Amino acid sequence: MPPLDLGELTPTTEVLVAPVHLAGPGTREAVFSILDNAAGWSKAVAFGVDAYYASPCQRVRIANPVESQYGGWTITYAEDPLGVPDWITTFDRNTPQEIVAAFTETLVHSLPNHFRDYLSGGKHHTDLSPEGVLRRSNWQPAHGSRPHRIVSPDNRAVLRTRSGWLHEYTELLTPEKSMWRLSGGVDPVHVPSWRAFFSGSTPQHLRTAAAVALTSSDPVPRLVGDIPDRHRDLVHVRLAKPTDVVPRAQAALARRPRAAHVPVPRAEATTPPASLVTHGRSRRQR
Repeated sequence: MPPLDLGELTPTTEVLVAPVHLAGPGTREAVFSILDNAAGWSKAVAFGVDAYYASPCQRVRIANPVESQYGGWTITYAEDPLGVPDWITTFDRNTPQEIVAAFTETLVHSLPNHFRDYLSGGKHHTDLSPEGVLRRSNWQPAHGSRPHRIVSPDNRAVLRTRSGWLHEYTELLTPEKSMWRLSGGVDPVHVPSWRAFFSGSTPQHLRTAAAVALTSSDPVPRLVGDIPDRHRDLVHVRLAKPTDVVPRAQAALARRPRAAHVPVPRAEATTPPASLVTHGRSRRQR
């Protein structure tokens, strides 16, 4: 099958896109659905657009302030609900929502018993670290890089890990200085299209969930108009609903005046059809 020409599709055409790190942010509905349906979680809306959630234990706070610097999701955990957060994770507004949803869903499920099911000896514990998940998907270390980086096979996504001592308050105040940063785009190191920051104390199982979503080979649903322009030549796209989509060229043809669809008359045959030769005389002429 020839590659799909995105220029021939309307911006509202539903498509499936891979890889996820180049697909664009997508809608926030999946994350909202997880939190809105989480038992006991409270929600507040400010300024008509900013959403704030709190867990039943009040240890986790999640914010989606649309007009903030990052404009995505900020998630904090504090063992003392009134104290300074122990860890913070920030997903900017362009982070693919599948990554945010994987992190958030795992957080909601693991919080009721304070993550014990995901720690060593727990029923959901695995030995996989985020780095292990990436290497399993053929991500490779960038030798000699400072800070340390692991790069995706297409060189369009990166995990950056800081080294050395860093004051915990620095991470809380400045996400760019967090211990870990996931990013993706044409130049994911210097000019990333999206960024996700994880402070040093962010639980491993939550970071692993984000890494699993990032490395998934499953295409993700998007509208054509939501795929970043710079990524269009780098993604694999197929129609989500082939029978329901009319490409632009066909749509333009359908809008032409009716006369444009009248076929050109064929030249008359030089000899009559065989049926007329055999039965040329009507019954009345006999």
